Formats: sequence, C-alpha cells, structure tokens
Amino acid sequence: MIKGLAPLVVAQFLSAFADNAILFTVIAIVLQGNTHGDWYIPALQSVFLIAYVTLAPWVGIWADRLPKPQVLIIANLIKTAGGFLLLAGIEPLIAYSLVGAGAALYSPAKYGILPEIADEAHLVKANGWVEGATIAAILLGTVGGAKIADRSIPAALMVICGCFLLSVLVGLLLPRLPARYRTEVSAIRQWVAQSRALLKSQRARLVLLGLAMFWAAAATLRVVLVAWAPAVLHTQTASDIAELTLFTAIGIIIGAALAPRWIPLAEIRRSRYAGYAMGLMLGLLAASSEPWPARGALLGIGIAGGFFVVPLNAAIQDIGHRSVGAGIAVAIQNFFLNAAMLVAVGLYTGAAAQGADPVMVLLAMSSIVLCGVIQLAIRLPPKAADG
Repeated sequence: MIKGLAPLVVAQFLSAFADNAILFTVIAIVLQGNTHGDWYIPALQSVFLIAYVTLAPWVGIWADRLPKPQVLIIANLIKTAGGFLLLAGIEPLIAYSLVGAGAALYSPAKYGILPEIADEAHLVKANGWVEGATIAAILLGTVGGAKIADRSIPAALMVICGCFLLSVLVGLLLPRLPARYRTEVSAIRQWVAQSRALLKSQRARLVLLGLAMFWAAAATLRVVLVAWAPAVLHTQTASDIAELTLFTAIGIIIGAALAPRWIPLAEIRRSRYAGYAMGLMLGLLAASSEPWPARGALLGIGIAGGFFVVPLNAAIQDIGHRSVGAGIAVAIQNFFLNAAMLVAVGLYTGAAAQGADPVMVLLAMSSIVLCGVIQLAIRLPPKAADG
C-alpha cells in the first residue's frame, strides 16, 4: 500500500458519505416541514454551488499555501460546522452554504495530495482507490442518509457530523507534507490568464460547453426529481427520492466503465450518440408514470451520461496537458461546470417559484440536450489538431 493512501481513502469515504447524506437530510427536513414551496430545494442546491463558483480562483492557491492534510482537516471542520448549524435549527440555506464552502476547499486538496504521496508509477492506482471510495460513499450516503433522516432528522445529522469529525481524526494519520505554495501572483489575474490561454482552442471551448451542458442537466434533474416524484409517482419520503437518484448513479458508473473501450480519445465525436440517447431518455422519463419505467429511464440517463462525459473529460485533460497544464485545465473546467450548474438550477428555482410543471421541465430539458448535442456535433472538429 502506498504510504498515506489508506488514511486518505478512509477519510475520503467518510467525508463523501456525509456530503451525500447531508443533502438528503436537508431534503427530508423540507419535506417533513412542508412549509416551503417547490423553489426551496433547488435554492439549497444553488447556495452549495455558489461556494464552488465564488471561491474557485482561491481554493487551489489555499490548497498549496498550507500542507494538504491540514487543508483537508480544515475543510472537514467547516463542513462539520454546517452540520451542527442544521442540528441547531439554523436556516438550512445558511447552514448548507457553509457545507458548500468546506466542500469547495476540500476538492483541490483531495486530488492535489495524490502526486505528493504516490510516485508516477502508482498515481493511477491511487486515483482508482480514491474514486472507488467516493463512488461507494455516494451510493451508501445517498440511500443511507435519506433512510436515517426519514426516521429521525437529529439522528441523521449526528451521524453526518460524526462522519465529518471521524474524517478529521483519520486525516491526522496522513503523512507530514510540506506546503507547496510558490507564488504571490494575484489569484484573479492568474485565473483569467490561464482561462484565456485554454479557451483559445475551439475544441476546448466546445468540449467545455458539452461538459457544462451535461452537469447542468444532471444538477437540474436531481432537484426536479424532488418535485416530479411526489407529483407523478406519489412518493412521500426522502428515501424514495434517493432510491430514484441511485439508478442514475449506477448508470453513470456503468457508462463510465464502458466508455474508454467504445469511445477512445481519437473518436471523441462518437460521444454525440450518447448525448442523443441522454436527451431521448429524459423525454422517456417525462412520459413515465410508474416506478419501474421511471427507474429504467433514470438508469438509461446515467449510462448515456457516463458514455458522454468520460471521453469529454479525457479530451479537456489532453488539451490542457498540451497547453496550460492538465491540473489547471481541470480547475478551470470545475469553475465553468459549477457555474453552469448554478445557472441551470437558478433558472429552475425561478420556474418552480412560478409553479412550473416538473413534467414540462423534463420535456424542456430533453429538447435542450438534444439541440445542444446536435450543435456540438456539427461544430466540433473531427481531429484534435483541428481545434
């Protein structure tokens, strides 16, 4: 085992479990209170994303200014504070925004620590362990958190805060690492210059647009389901909604596992077929009125999404490696993706406040995805050198 990898994997599992459990605990708070309109849950998702967008130019620098194990501990303490605010009955929009700030700081340190504890020959293996722990935590946290919250909100929040604090304690077992901060250049100026350099490539711009469209649709679907499932499937609890989202997550895992074999980087344009399938599956979900057809549609959306997003992720990493650097490209990508999710969820929040029918929202999403993929397929250069 790579030195320091075991505590990192355990800490990541605990933190990611709590991240996913807390979302569905907040959803359970809203559903059980029944005092807010359909706009409130997408607003919760929005305040979480705002932290990612507004802190984007700084979190990478902060993750290098301090030793990364220390950053992971600080980030989890911030998320713990958000959990305790929820337990104290503080307005969920405020408490959950604090959890988002902790998550925004946690992300670059989580990935940035890997090259510091694993050499090049073991880096892929280290990534695999961390991603495996993350996927397991997402699946267990989504369903487990919702089920506990449906029985007892305080118990769920105590479990969540306990997981965050356990992650802090495990983080103390990470190796002592030096800070990596090397420059005093303005974060904003550096961010703008790097973004301009990457976006000079037409291929990079179009790939980022495709990724932004996917994640905007995924984030919106997650909150639309909270209104759609009770209205169409007559679900009553956060557990029921969590089980629906689980099918999408499983589908993404399947699609992501198969995509490298079927859509190599040289054939990136094949991903358009997955985009078409994703749009059609959204339409099929809108037409569903029974649980199992809905679950099948959500599984199909996830599989198509995995096939669509994995090749595009590889493409932007490749473009970044040949220009500004793969790590910087991923940081810029994260900014644009979270901004796209924030805009999409914000638009849905406004529509929900006006009483928008969730079935019509799903149909609109289906049309937007299909039209967007068609435009990308037309404009995307066939070869990497063309863009």
